[in-house]
Amino acid sequence: MSGPGSASGVAGPTPAAALRLEDLDYLLPEELVAQTPVEPRDASRLLVCRRADGHLDDRAFNDLPGLLREGDVLVRNDTRVFPARSYFRRATGGRIEVLFLRPSRGGENGWGSALPDAAGASVDPAEVWEALLRGRPRPGETLTSEALGEGWPLVAVRPLGDGRWLVANPSASPVLELLKKAGEMPLPPYIHEQLSDPERYQTTYARPVGSAAAPTAGLHFTPTLDVALAAAGVTIETVTLHVGLGTFKPLVEDALAGNRLHSETYEVDAAVWTRLLAARARGRRVVAVGTTSLRTLEHLARGAPDAAASSDSAVFRGETSLFVRPGFDFRIVDALITNFHLPRTSLLALVMAFCGVEQSRRLYAHAVRERYRFYSFGDAMLAL
Repeated sequence: MSGPGSASGVAGPTPAAALRLEDLDYLLPEELVAQTPVEPRDASRLLVCRRADGHLDDRAFNDLPGLLREGDVLVRNDTRVFPARSYFRRATGGRIEVLFLRPSRGGENGWGSALPDAAGASVDPAEVWEALLRGRPRPGETLTSEALGEGWPLVAVRPLGDGRWLVANPSASPVLELLKKAGEMPLPPYIHEQLSDPERYQTTYARPVGSAAAPTAGLHFTPTLDVALAAAGVTIETVTLHVGLGTFKPLVEDALAGNRLHSETYEVDAAVWTRLLAARARGRRVVAVGTTSLRTLEHLARGAPDAAASSDSAVFRGETSLFVRPGFDFRIVDALITNFHLPRTSLLALVMAFCGVEQSRRLYAHAVRERYRFYSFGDAMLAL
C-alpha cells in the first residue's frame, strides 16, 4: 500500500502548480490498513492538526465535543450506500463483476426513447445505469445474474471509458430491488475481511439511497456522541452527495492539474444553505465531516451554476466535479474531519489543499509512526 515516494524523500516546499502524482505518495505498512471497524464507532483514534502552528495532538474520536467550539456547525453527508456489487455470467461462462454507480438519464448519453449499442442496434432502455465492469463483454451482449439466473438479465450496452459501461436492465424489477437479493456491499478492494454487519459500512444517520461507497468520515459518529455534541453547543446540518467515481477513482495524469473528476450528484435543502451562510456571517465555524461534504459546500459557495432549484425552490440539486487540490480557495469550510486516504487520490490532494502540502506529509508520517489505522475502517483526523 505504498508508492515510490515518501515524506522524507522530498526537500523543501512544493509549489502547488508543480505538484505531480508522485507528490501524493507515502509509505504505509500493510498492517496499518484497517480491515474491520472498531467498536464502539467513536472509540477510534483522532489526530488533531492545528493548521495555524502545525501542532499535532493524539486524541480519541469521542473527545470531539471538547475539541470544537460552542457555535460550530458540523455538516455531514447523509447518503446511504446500496449493495452495489453483483456478479454476472456471459453466455460463454465468463464472469463479469458489475459495480452499479448510478442511474443514467437519456439526455446525458445522447439517447432518447431508443438506446443504441456500440454497433447501432436498438436496446430497450427500461432502466439504464452507469456501472463499472470487470471483464470483457461485447457491446450489446446480455449477461445473466449468478444469483438470480434468468430472473435478472443485464445488457452491457456500450463502454464509456475508464472501465465504465452503460448497462440496461430489461427486468420488470428495478435494479435497486434486484440488488437487495443479488448484491453485496461494495467494500474497497484493500479490505479483505468479511463484514459481519453490513450496517457498519453505513453512517448511523444515512438516509437517501444512492452511494456506491460510504462517506467514511461519518462512520465514527454515534447517537450518544451526537447528544454530547448538542450539549456542547455544536449544531449538526446535513447535505447529500452520492459517492461514486468522483470520490474513489485514483488519479491518472502525472501533472495534478491535468486530472479531472467524474461528476457526482448532490442535494441540499435551501434552508440548510441559508443557515450555514448566516452562521458563518456570525463568526461561527463550518466543520465539514468528510471530503464529500466539503466538496458539496465549496461547490455551492461558487454559485453552483448547474444547481437548479426544485419547483418549490426548497432544494438545490445538481452535480459537482469539483477537484480540490493545493492552491484551492476555500470559501465556506473552516475545519475538516476526515479519514486517512490512499496515495495518488483526489482525497489526499484535498487534505493537502486544506492543511498544506508539507504539513500533510508531516501529519501522515506522524500517523504512520504512531500506528494509526488507515482508510475506510481506520481512524480519523481533525484539521482546525
